[in-house]
Amino acid sequence: MKLYTALIKPDAEPVLVREGFAWGALFFGPFWLAAHRAWIAAGISVAAYVLIAVLLPEPADAVAVCGLAFILGFTGHDLRRWALEQRGYLLLHVIVAASMDDAFLRLLTHRPDQAAAFRPRSA
Repeated sequence: MKLYTALIKPDAEPVLVREGFAWGALFFGPFWLAAHRAWIAAGISVAAYVLIAVLLPEPADAVAVCGLAFILGFTGHDLRRWALEQRGYLLLHVIVAASMDDAFLRLLTHRPDQAAAFRPRSA
């Protein structure tokens, strides 16, 4: 079972953010954050990578880059949730489910008022 946090914003679909380690943030760092619209965190992580490359000597920079990658892996979903909160989303529920689809189903079962926020997808 996995943990998800449900965030809502008036006139927008609810967003589910998975809890736990973010493998995408570990391997792709700022690109993963930017793909999830966490612009401030992505910019700060790029600046940190640049500072590490410029300021640290050769053997230490590789260790620092690996350390920063692991920090982003451990905090990636938290940074994503923080970025959503900066855009006006509010934490609604913490949901335990086997998959993202099951988590949405549980959210809509407990909060049927959120079903009206979904917009039909055009092909």
